[in-house]
Amino acid sequence: MSVFEKPATEVAPLLLGGLLIVDDVVLRITEVEAYLGIGQDPGSHAYNRRGPKNNTMFGPPGHLYTYFTYGMHVCSNVVCSPLGEASAVLLRAGEIIDGIEIARMRRLTSRVDADLARGPARLTVAMAIGLDDDGSDLATSRVRLELPDTPAPHETSLRTGVSGPGGTEPFAWRYFIPGDPTVSPYKRWQPKKKTL
Repeated sequence: MSVFEKPATEVAPLLLGGLLIVDDVVLRITEVEAYLGIGQDPGSHAYNRRGPKNNTMFGPPGHLYTYFTYGMHVCSNVVCSPLGEASAVLLRAGEIIDGIEIARMRRLTSRVDADLARGPARLTVAMAIGLDDDGSDLATSRVRLELPDTPAPHETSLRTGVSGPGGTEPFAWRYFIPGDPTVSPYKRWQPKKKTL
């Protein structure tokens, strides 16, 4: 059985310290979040049903799931669980360890290198991952993932900006390397303010 055939909550900590390789840029993964499937996780795209927008989450494990969010950002995930079951690990942050000049050209607003891929949208920009990479096999495509021999020591917290039933977030499914400067700051979910 492939490691990716396990639920995202089991796969997520195994990705920390792993390498995401896209063409000539290499990122060491420092922060991820796990999302489960239908009826299990209100924060997941697959919570209610399978559809055209989340179809990749139900596909082969070890593939890339990309999606558009907030009308402006692309986020990338590693598909987990057996084929037909949905779970995925959101790639939240990492350190660019090779190809840093290329990443700097893509992320001109970053003042320090630790910010190049700090946050899931920044990560996809720094790594030039787009919606057309959705469904890519992470072993054979231009977007490749190499797991570490030994996962990095990690801590957990609630997920960033995710609401659960009644506006709560009971799942400590954010995994990160403590003290790493590339880890994004934690933000609680806040209900949207109604405007008149």
